[in-house]
Amino acid sequence: MEEDVRERIQKLLVTGDNRLKHGVDPAKARQSWEQALELAREAGLEERIRPLVEVRLADLGSQLG
Repeated sequence: MEEDVRERIQKLLVTGDNRLKHGVDPAKARQSWEQALELAREAGLEERIRPLVEVRLADLGSQLG
């Protein structure tokens, strides 16, 4: 079960990365990353995933700003 959750989190992180890379609305990338963080929170993995999401969101903010 935990492996399935990890795979889903990884897929959401990569989906967000790919959306941004391919010029999709940055809000869609943010949405994927936030979903990954929420799933991690529910699975008790937030401490491990939050830094990954925070880096992505910070990069997104610097690209937009």
